[in-house]
Amino acid sequence: MLRGLPPLLSPQTRLLVLGSFPGAASLAAQQYYAHRQNQFWKILQAIWPSSPYGTGTDSYEDRSTWLLAHGLGVWDVYGACEREGSLDASIRNPQVNDFSNLRRRCPQLQAIVHNGGESYKHARYTAELGLPVYKLPSTSPANASWSFERKLAAWREVFEQHGLI
Repeated sequence: MLRGLPPLLSPQTRLLVLGSFPGAASLAAQQYYAHRQNQFWKILQAIWPSSPYGTGTDSYEDRSTWLLAHGLGVWDVYGACEREGSLDASIRNPQVNDFSNLRRRCPQLQAIVHNGGESYKHARYTAELGLPVYKLPSTSPANASWSFERKLAAWREVFEQHGLI
């Protein structure tokens, strides 16, 4: 059984991005979206150009602090599962994280964003929080049918709606 990563949250989190479960590269690095071809950090850099990402001196800690300072949080729908490789289609026996105390931990939380279809399959759990819930195109390299520009436009729209831009 694989265990996921702890959430990146703060009391100032206004928008929470939920992936499905960290890929092998992310689990090995103990960092969200660590696969170099995942577009998550690149999308954020395009939305917030002051990003420490890609500067050559950035660290995961710097990127996490920067993300939280902009009101964004990151977590996954699954806290544990069985899986070989990194594909969502290979996930077996998933255990859904407990979202019941999110509003208490993040009193400014305005909405939940599901990063891709596997995460969005569990929108019923996040909808119980009484907040808007969005399905955005996955930033995974496996989602090659969407161009970077198309993904960016979809993500930017939700960020604008909730005052993160």
